[in-house]
Amino acid sequence: MKTVRTILLLASLALAPASALAAGNGGWETHVSSQPTGPELFLGIDKDSQTFFMFSRKSPLEVLRKFACTTGQAQGDKTREGDMRTPEGVYFVEDKVPGKLDYALYGDRAVSLNFPNPVDRLKGKTGHGIWIHGRGKQLVSQDTRGCVALTAQDIKSLDGQLPSGTPVIIAKKLSWSKEQGNDPTAQQLAERVRQWASDWQNKRERFFDYFQPEKFSQTEGVPFSQFKSHKQGIFSRQPWIHVMVDNIRVIQGPDYFVTTFEQYYRTQDLISAVGKRFYWQKEKDGAWRIVGGEYTDASPTLETRYLTSKRAEVDKMLKGWMESWLAADIDKYMAFYADDATNGKQTSSKAIRDYKKALWVSKTPVRIAADKVEVSMHQKGLKVSFQQSYEDSSGLSDKGPKTLIITPKGDGWVIVSEIWGKG
Repeated sequence: MKTVRTILLLASLALAPASALAAGNGGWETHVSSQPTGPELFLGIDKDSQTFFMFSRKSPLEVLRKFACTTGQAQGDKTREGDMRTPEGVYFVEDKVPGKLDYALYGDRAVSLNFPNPVDRLKGKTGHGIWIHGRGKQLVSQDTRGCVALTAQDIKSLDGQLPSGTPVIIAKKLSWSKEQGNDPTAQQLAERVRQWASDWQNKRERFFDYFQPEKFSQTEGVPFSQFKSHKQGIFSRQPWIHVMVDNIRVIQGPDYFVTTFEQYYRTQDLISAVGKRFYWQKEKDGAWRIVGGEYTDASPTLETRYLTSKRAEVDKMLKGWMESWLAADIDKYMAFYADDATNGKQTSSKAIRDYKKALWVSKTPVRIAADKVEVSMHQKGLKVSFQQSYEDSSGLSDKGPKTLIITPKGDGWVIVSEIWGKG
């Protein structure tokens, strides 16, 4: 996976520790439990006890691995380059650190973390190169320059278990419990991501209300007005937009939450599959808004999941289309066609209407069925292929392959092309 990049046009996977509190200058203390919106695997670092945890969230929360570790030589949260402190907050594993390492200091294995994250940058924190790495020499408490170090043997035992994107919660004090929690804010933010995607898909003006303009501009390095203008241009140019979000997770930080998810985005001109992270902070009006984001690679199965999610919509459309056809209800039937739809010799919805209306005067449908339905991607929307069986009142009976090209309209689909091949 590529190193996480700060997104330009937006971004964001996520857990939700049951509760967390900022302990002022004394550091951040947090408690984690099994949350419905939490990631299935995450790491926890307790700086006070110098302990490294690997948690699995199934039911209940379990500790898969537990090791002694060492963190920064100076106490407290990291604020600037060279202060010898280990940062506190929510971070994510990025890449394996390449090249040969100084074995005494770093062992022979290391992964980088995404410090400073967007909220860190808003706070003016500086520094880089915060790793989780091995230690070739004896492990001594609070002995790093800001990294988290394990013995060389312990980190070797984690080979293949720290993929990019693994969440890492680093706190002054981290406690945990097996019991399932139910953090209402985590639930709210998971739903807020779904609403954000829906408002984006439907080109609603309130899409922009999910962002904190000043902070978002600062973390993204782009004026919010420029971001807004760019999106509005897409809204006006594209006849439709699809945005599917999946695998939403929520993680609580010191004074922020992180939501992470996978996003499948489609227009007629572009298909994009990414993993995203949003960093949320609570505003004075009580609303949680996005202050920054990052994005990562998405799972290769995301397009398949998108098609699966659309299959129910396609089945509903086919059912309604065939029922209106069987009933010879011309108005309901034509509602399933775009204005510029084609059907063999008919090259407009008006021509299709006139043809069907005249045909049904003497030959009304008595049986219509679609078997072996297959759905695939098409530039205009989706391609729906099936075996169609048809009978009418004159005794005509036929069976053969039919292909519909359908395009999004509102919350449903309409036919833009219909091709019938007789059996």
